[in-house]
Amino acid sequence: MDVLITSLADRPDLAALLDHFPDMYHDAVSPLLYEELAVAYPQHCLIAMAGPVPVARAFSIPFAWEGSDLPGGHDAVIVRAAVDHLHGRRTNLVAAVEVTVRPDRRGTGLSVAMLDALRRHTAGLGYRDLVVPVRPNRKHEYPDLPMTRYAQWTGDDGLPVDPWLRVHVRAGGRVVGVVPASTTIAGSRAEWRAWTGLPFDATGPVRVPGALVPVHCDADRDVAVYVEPNVWVHHRL
Repeated sequence: MDVLITSLADRPDLAALLDHFPDMYHDAVSPLLYEELAVAYPQHCLIAMAGPVPVARAFSIPFAWEGSDLPGGHDAVIVRAAVDHLHGRRTNLVAAVEVTVRPDRRGTGLSVAMLDALRRHTAGLGYRDLVVPVRPNRKHEYPDLPMTRYAQWTGDDGLPVDPWLRVHVRAGGRVVGVVPASTTIAGSRAEWRAWTGLPFDATGPVRVPGALVPVHCDADRDVAVYVEPNVWVHHRL
């Protein structure tokens, strides 16, 4: 079946379908963007439809930036964009903060199509640059390997070994740096038990399935904290 990729600016009737994806946002920053995204940035919300079924979505946000280094990752760019929006600042960069494909549609090329649509759509809005705090999708298989080493891991063809990083580089993106603290999720041990089904009963690192690095548990303080690294990729449009 053919897939239609469109923005909410063009199809506001599809806004409710953005919720038809599995969400695991336990950090304190994501709701600042995602709860109001369709209202504040409909032209930056893309949704892919296979007939009446939503199969992928992509969220991006415009922000103002003059520095040579990019903001401190996923959380920082969301906060920066929110502040810029509140103050009515003129924006010059767009950050893609999420590309999600329904689990039953993964491996079908939709992620490539969504990235291509993001690049084309962002250029069509008049922006020359798209930056992405990429979450490498196989880093969770190597939770103890530093992200700086993982991001430099390439195959015989010189492209990144990680499939999602490879998609970005093939599309014309350039890896520009590693963000050691892109997203932070803190919660009580009870919350982490509910989120993961793991005991979190001792102080020390806890390896959580799907997490890029271990979660640090402090049993004495009844808290566990996950600090996720990401990789900044720059697409010149």
